[in-house]
Amino acid sequence: MPFPEFDPIFFSIGPLPIRWYALAYVMGIVLGWWYAARLVKREALWAPNRPPITPVQLDDVVLWITLGIILGGRFGYALFYKPVMYLQLFTGQSLGERFELFQLWTGGMSFHGGFLGVVIALVLYARKNAIPMLSLGDLIAPVVPIGLFFGRLANFINGELWGRETTVPWGVNFCNDRVREFYGQTCQFLGADGNMVGPGDVVRHASQLYEAGLEGLLLLTILSIGIWKCRLLAKPGYITGLFLVGYGLARAMLETVRQPDAGLDNLPLGLTMGMMLSVPMIAVGAWLIHRAWNRAPASPQP
Repeated sequence: MPFPEFDPIFFSIGPLPIRWYALAYVMGIVLGWWYAARLVKREALWAPNRPPITPVQLDDVVLWITLGIILGGRFGYALFYKPVMYLQLFTGQSLGERFELFQLWTGGMSFHGGFLGVVIALVLYARKNAIPMLSLGDLIAPVVPIGLFFGRLANFINGELWGRETTVPWGVNFCNDRVREFYGQTCQFLGADGNMVGPGDVVRHASQLYEAGLEGLLLLTILSIGIWKCRLLAKPGYITGLFLVGYGLARAMLETVRQPDAGLDNLPLGLTMGMMLSVPMIAVGAWLIHRAWNRAPASPQP
């Protein structure tokens, strides 16, 4: 099927364009904030423990998390996928090249980088306020799939992070008129690094929608069942571990249909960067689940 002629700009306020990608971040943060507030207010879900923070503290945590997402996502993208951005800070031939690392509006965010940024933000906040880290993670982990869902939909609208070539009947040809204007009539050109850039005039998997479904909706459903039906918030670390395993497995599986980033398509053993970054998540998540499952029941807090 042809790729719709989406405009990545939702609307403009004077010279300021409001992009779907930015709105996806806003929607993910706002809805995640709302869901986390619900969990904080339902003390029975945490029994015999208590929610790790108060509704007032949650407002502060959201700010820390937002900074972690933005800084971690951008710096992680540069570190994992385009390390030349760091080198350009000192060797760039123009002002734009030197500060490309900070040009968030040009695109380029890494989930794994954003994840590490959030982890660092939560660790710092927990230590500063003497809050149990695992329980704080159990509060934040269930809301992450909400942001992932909207973020992957925005990736699809932008026509980026497309999948590998395919012959399945639901495949998508991302080479529409807008993409041709940017990449040329073949929707592909040779980049400065010698790698072909662009989706090409071929049919590909809509891997962005696959990720929205698995990393977003399905993972959100699994975590919600764990919280509301199985009462897993009573076992500190279990929900965090379940998220790490669930996301890691979904991402590693979907990497088989997602086009590797240019220059990272010849890694050893047929692996991709996404797979390699997901393995530690799965390992840590499995350990947290094992630890939480075998831990003796907590005594009621006074």
